Amino acid sequence: MRCERCLVSGIVQGVFFRASTQIKADDLGITGYARNLSDGRVEVLACGDEERVKELKDWLWEGPAHAKADSVECEVVNVERPKKFLAS
Repeated sequence: MRCERCLVSGIVQGVFFRASTQIKADDLGITGYARNLSDGRVEVLACGDEERVKELKDWLWEGPAHAKADSVECEVVNVERPKKFLAS
């Protein structure tokens, strides 16, 4: 199991990014969260199989239709794996 914390910047707030990330994470069996930050970025914690986490990280560059990610910066973190994925 792998957990990565990603910070996504660009047009990622107000475009259904968090909810779309939750749907994609659920499809991949990823747990964690997506939440807006006060500086306009979205923070994503993704925990699961290494290949599935990579798939979600690749998807973060695409996001939903009206999103445009300029940067996706991720780091491996050591956290207890959440039971499900939450968009808050």
